[in-house]
Amino acid sequence: MRLAIFGGTFDPVHCAHLEVAREALVRCALDRVLFVPASHPPHKGCRAQAPFEDRVRMLELACEGEPRFEVSRLEEGEEVSYSIHTIEKVRATLGSSDELFFLIGADAFAELPTWYRWRDVVRLVTFIVASRPGHAYQVPEGARVVPMMTLALRVSSSQLRAQLAAGHEPPEIPPKVLVYIRKRGLYRGNQSTPG
Repeated sequence: MRLAIFGGTFDPVHCAHLEVAREALVRCALDRVLFVPASHPPHKGCRAQAPFEDRVRMLELACEGEPRFEVSRLEEGEEVSYSIHTIEKVRATLGSSDELFFLIGADAFAELPTWYRWRDVVRLVTFIVASRPGHAYQVPEGARVVPMMTLALRVSSSQLRAQLAAGHEPPEIPPKVLVYIRKRGLYRGNQSTPG
């Protein structure tokens, strides 16, 4: 089994998230990508606007028809969502010969040495680092990295939230997710926050 954890606030999930996950499936011959929405991200400025339950449901809708995508509630209810805790929980479900990957953007990967127990994170996973061509990053000592150049990173959730708050329907959000956002009244008139 070759499994990748793809964590984030997914506030909201958008097409670039899905495209990056598809590219990782092919690049690393993965069996599954596990989308893990953060309950309470530890990083400053990354507080989610939409409630956890809504972000899970939006992910489920976005992943419909993708048999190798799975949405996880591993971080539900956690006071702070630390990656190491999620990694340890997933690792405990795998066999000794199974490979665990961690799909991450280059900007977040650059902050790895600031993470809680980051050396343990490095020991337990191989990183799939998604970056745009021409963007360099430092690889911390001991980290195993599969670089993945992708063109699907130009969308940010904060920009999409601002468009939704202004009454627009961004094409970068999957249609079923847009319907759900409308139905639930998410992001209406909210101030956009980073993340």
